[in-house]
Amino acid sequence: MNKTALVTGGSRGIGFGIAEKLAAEKWDVLVNGVRPEDAVAEPLALLRKLGARVGYARGDLGSAAGRADIIKACNAFTEGRPVNLLVNNAGVAPKVRADLLETTEESFDHVVDTNLKGTFFLTQSIARAMVEQRRRDPGFKAAIITITSVSATVASVNRGEYCIAKAGLAMVSSLFAARLGAEGIAVYEVRPGVIRTDMTAAVTEKYDALIAGGLMVQARWGLPEDVGKAVASLARGDLPYSTGQVILVDGGMTIPRL
Repeated sequence: MNKTALVTGGSRGIGFGIAEKLAAEKWDVLVNGVRPEDAVAEPLALLRKLGARVGYARGDLGSAAGRADIIKACNAFTEGRPVNLLVNNAGVAPKVRADLLETTEESFDHVVDTNLKGTFFLTQSIARAMVEQRRRDPGFKAAIITITSVSATVASVNRGEYCIAKAGLAMVSSLFAARLGAEGIAVYEVRPGVIRTDMTAAVTEKYDALIAGGLMVQARWGLPEDVGKAVASLARGDLPYSTGQVILVDGGMTIPRL
């Protein structure tokens, strides 16, 4: 049986860039999203053209019922075996970019329930299955990669709930790395910078100006494929002695400079 990967939020943006790179390396890819399957037929077809076996796991990461739907789809796709690779990518932005002093509890819950709480409990469920499988079969390969953001450490006062969720995810990645190391399961965090996706489309003009003004060392937008290449490298096992580490894909944005 081929190695299988679950990519949450994998039908567009960074998630699709990741799924595309994994599919090109002949991983079986299960894509998670909240839209009906017919609404994501085009990206799924593109992945299948790369020669991969591709499935769709519809489910809202932010709810317990939605996470149960994702797990059910995983079990069907893998015929009861856990996935070899979990890529935690799904996330939402605040519906309104509000000043920190105006952030609402509703917006906070919306972002944190999906980006942090949902990711934690989905990871917990899949990690349990991975551990059980490895204890039965020590040759079973498993890894977890969580996509965070430079917002884990770079403060944006008009979307504080997003920064808080991403900072929390950085610790989630560290915690699972520490817990799963003895089980032979590698855990990594990939931390993108400013990536051109539908999530950043509304602030294109702002970031065009910042990039032109020297925001990054490499003066361009990041692309979903930049993140996908980093994830594919980790999935191949190219950094076997680096569990728990943060891989920055930010064009040098977070290098302290004078």
